[in-house]
Order: sequence, then structure tokens, then C-alpha cells
Amino acid sequence: MINALTIDVEDYYQVSAFESVVDRSKWDHYESRVEKNTHHLLKILEIFQVKATFFVLGWVAERHPKLVQAIHQKGHEIASHGYSHRRIYTQTPEVFREETRQSKQILEDLIGEAVIGYRAASYSITNKSLWALDILIEEGFSYDSSIFPVWHDLYGIPNSNRFPYIIKRDVGSIQEYPLSTIKLFGLTAPFGGGGYLRLFPPFVTKWAMRRMNHHEKQISIVYLHPWEVDPAQPRIAGSARSKFRHYVNLAKMESTLKSLLRDFQFAPMRELNSSEFEHKSKKNVHELA
Repeated sequence: MINALTIDVEDYYQVSAFESVVDRSKWDHYESRVEKNTHHLLKILEIFQVKATFFVLGWVAERHPKLVQAIHQKGHEIASHGYSHRRIYTQTPEVFREETRQSKQILEDLIGEAVIGYRAASYSITNKSLWALDILIEEGFSYDSSIFPVWHDLYGIPNSNRFPYIIKRDVGSIQEYPLSTIKLFGLTAPFGGGGYLRLFPPFVTKWAMRRMNHHEKQISIVYLHPWEVDPAQPRIAGSARSKFRHYVNLAKMESTLKSLLRDFQFAPMRELNSSEFEHKSKKNVHELA
């Protein structure tokens, strides 16, 4: 089974974990490492002949336009990660629409084709921000990958569907690709991305992916950030919890990624819209209100 590989293109100082100590107005004062780290990921993907979806932050795209074009020219999918990396439920609908439209336009102007995919900062489409789905539909997105069916202090819609499904809203419909989870002892456990990918030993992630692929007959969505293959990045003085989430096992991420690329098949999100996949999703339609 082909799984989805996704990269959230943002720099190390732009993460939600450090937003209380890093002023957005001073982002330009930090050493930028996103270009170097993303090119490093592109080289790894080229070695393994894997294509991925890159959810690019609009702020990054404005400052590194050639990076976006390089990703696109190498055959990867460009999708939107919003503009400012603000969690959606901290924005008004008006501000969210403006930023979403701005980021989409920046990316489309750079690559010369439509951007159809979206992923929210910190997976922040929750029960408090379902209105964002209406805006994504109205702004021309075909799919979203922002809903995490787990309990978490920053994100999650617990008990939401674990597998890809179509979300029906009054303004239309959108395909949802929820982040990957596994059922353990009646609980829903996240895996396959970010801190979870770094925290768990690779054999645990591989077991969960195989269970999802072979037992549940579903794809896994693996995600990571360019800063996660950069253990030498500058350290930021956040809270103990934030530092643990951000820095745990950074030195192991690259080897973990390569191990997954050796053992599993991956493709960009846009290629999941095969007739077989669409057929599964159409049988799985939900109205979120």
C-alpha cells in the first residue's frame, strides 16, 4: 500500500511550542535554516526516489521563493501551511481567510499551478474552529490534512474519524486526511510524525504503519519538518515541556526517516485521489458542525 509523506516547511523558531518566547515581529532576526534543511530533505528523497507533499508556510515562501520553485521542479507537490503559523482558533474568520488567500496566492504565483491542499499550523482545526473548513472550501481547496483524532493540549478532535473521509458543509465538501493514529487498548494513539516519530523507536512506528496498511487496509500519513533533521539548530529558551517536544531525539530523525523510506512506499497527498481511494472516501461522508 502507498502511504503519504508530508513535509511542513517552517523554520525552527516558528513552531507553536516557542510562540510565547519568540515574537513574530522578530522572526527576521533569527538565523534562517529552513532553506538548507529543506534541500537536505530533497536530497534524501531523491536518493530513495520518493515524492512528497510540502506544506509550505506563506511567510517562508515570500522570503525563499527559489526554494518553493525547486521543490516543485523536482516533482513534489506544493500545498499550503497557511501564512503566519498562527493556530486557527486564535484568529478571527476574517483574518484566517485573508491569510489563507494570501498564502495560496503566493504559492500559486511561484509554481504556476493551483494549490489544492491545506494543513493548519499545529493541526488547529478543532471543534472551536470548524468554521475554517467553510473558508477552505470557498477558497478553492480540494483537501485538508489538519484534523488529529486525539486528545492534546494544542489540537485534536477526539473520537473523530481516523481514516480519510469527506466532510460535508453547507458551502460544499472537502476531502479530509486525518493524521495517523492506532487503536491500543481502546485508546487512540498518535504515531508517524513530528515528536511522535522521534519519540518512538522506529520498530514501533513500522509496526503501527503495517497494522494500519495490512490489518485496517488504510494509508498512513507520515509528517515531519525540515528543522527535525537539523540537530545543530540554535537552542531556544522555552518551557521544559516545549523544549522536550521540540528537541527530543533530533539526532535520530534522519535515520528514522531513511528507514521508513526503505521499508514503505510513499507518494504525495494529491496522488491519494485515485479512483479506489475516492471510492472509499465517498462511502465515508461526515457532516461536522
